[in-house]
Amino acid sequence: MTTILLIRHAVNDYVKTGKLAGWTPGVHLNEDGVAQAKLLGERLAAVPLQAIYSSPLERAVETAEAVREHHAHLPLNVLEGVGEVQFGEWQGMSLNELRRRKLWDVVQRTPSRATFPGGESFPEAQFRAVRAIEGLVKAHPAQVVAVFSHSDVIKLIVAHYLGMHLDSFQRIEISTASISTVQLGHASPYVVGVNDVSHLRQPKNGSRG
Repeated sequence: MTTILLIRHAVNDYVKTGKLAGWTPGVHLNEDGVAQAKLLGERLAAVPLQAIYSSPLERAVETAEAVREHHAHLPLNVLEGVGEVQFGEWQGMSLNELRRRKLWDVVQRTPSRATFPGGESFPEAQFRAVRAIEGLVKAHPAQVVAVFSHSDVIKLIVAHYLGMHLDSFQRIEISTASISTVQLGHASPYVVGVNDVSHLRQPKNGSRG
C-alpha cells in the first residue's frame, strides 16, 4: 500500500482575514504560517518520506520546503492536479461578502451542483485531484508520499476515499498545517487519519485558503 500524507499549507493572511485566495498569485505564509510550517517539518523529520509533491501555489510550496529541509535528498515536485479549486470570480473576495450570494447556499448544502462562475465545479475539482493521487500511487508503489495542497481539495480527496457523497464533504475539517493520511493500493482504500494537528502547539485553524 502507498501511504499518502495530505498536508494543508500553513496559515496566511487570506485565511486570517477570511478571504478566498484561490489561485491568487503572491499569497505567502505569514509569520504564524512560517512557525506552523517549522513545527510541521519537525513532526515529519523522522518519517521516511520517499517523495514530496506540492500544489504550484506559493503557500503550499513554502510549507513543503519547510518539510523538505529535513529531507534534503528529495526533490520538490509540482503537481497541478492538487492545486486549489478554481473559484473563478469568487477568487479574492471575502467570505462575508460571498455568504450573501445565492450560490453560497448551494456550495454549503449541495456542493455537487455548484459551479463557480468563471471557474470549475466541485465534481471537476474532485475528479482531477483524485486522478492526481491515483497517479502517485502508480508512480510510488508501497512508498510514503507527502502531498501539499489546500483545504477543499484535501476534503474532496478524503471524501472520495471514505465513499462519502460529495454533498457531505463540507463536514470534513481540514485545518492549516494539518496532516490527513490515506493508504492506497490494490486493496480497499484506508483513511487512517484526518486533520491531525497534534504537532502544532497553538493550532491556527482557518477556512478555505
